[in-house]
Amino acid sequence: MDRNTELSEFLRTRRARLSPGEAGVSVSNDSPRRVPGLRREELAQLAGVSTDYYTRLEQGRHLNVSEAVLDAVARALQLDDTERAYLFELARPRPRRTVRRRPPRPQRVRPGVHALLRTLDGVSPAFVLGRRGDVLAANRLARALIIDFEALPYHERNMARFMFLDEAARELWPEWETVAAEMVASLRLEAGRHPDDPRLTELVGELTIKSQEFRKWWADHNVREKTHGVKLYHHPVVGDMTLAYENVTVPGDPDQALCIYTVEPGSPSEEALRLLASWTAAPSASPGPSASPPPARPSGAASRDDSPSSHPSPRPSHSSRSSRSSRSSHGDT
Repeated sequence: MDRNTELSEFLRTRRARLSPGEAGVSVSNDSPRRVPGLRREELAQLAGVSTDYYTRLEQGRHLNVSEAVLDAVARALQLDDTERAYLFELARPRPRRTVRRRPPRPQRVRPGVHALLRTLDGVSPAFVLGRRGDVLAANRLARALIIDFEALPYHERNMARFMFLDEAARELWPEWETVAAEMVASLRLEAGRHPDDPRLTELVGELTIKSQEFRKWWADHNVREKTHGVKLYHHPVVGDMTLAYENVTVPGDPDQALCIYTVEPGSPSEEALRLLASWTAAPSASPGPSASPPPARPSGAASRDDSPSSHPSPRPSHSSRSSRSSRSSHGDT
């Protein structure tokens, strides 16, 4: 990602979404407006800088722009905390590189985090997201809820790739458009933080080519930090569920987030999750009848720099769903 181009497009789209009325700018009805949102001169006046200076900034020709100016522009554009941080990330001068930067090292999930995922099994779906939305590890209940990531090739274990390239995702999330647009905004934020990540560039290129929705939302230049929220799921076996999620940064690795789903006690969603957990429970050592597991559905998405040696992986679940076709016939995060 070219940082100057991204800065230019980000400022332009933020300015276009802000109407004169929202910004407190009086306009004359006699002067037709040829562009949506604020004009450059209006934004410059709100930020307390010259029109020429702001124009050069929006064109990506920022030369040693001060924090005070960036603060003023962020206030004039009414950016939220995430957008403001993104603006500073884009405008921050980068030191010249005298040597070629090494590619990002493969991400590894610590054994202790794997143990935590197993502890949550039968109680809460949980997984670890790495750079680019790569699914680095997932417990049995998360694989039964979303997709059996462990059945996928390592380079396909990616949440964004599953969301946009697997038709089953549109059935899994009833509010797919909202969930998918948030994923794009999260990837855009990641691109600002890691503009030289070749795997991210490759992922964005693939999704841009293969998905019209991704291409449209990527051009919006929205950014979003996904920390917590609520998602609706429509599971083909246990039905509808409303799940709250919390994304917790893994201590010692800011590029890994532990995502844990919970349900409201006593709700129909809790009963559905309990049923899903019983179907995905590890088989008992004692003989006796057991419930048939839901069909597994290997498909989805992920990161090419993670290999079998990159991180230890739990043993494959006996309760994973079996094939994409079985899931699709019934018819983010």
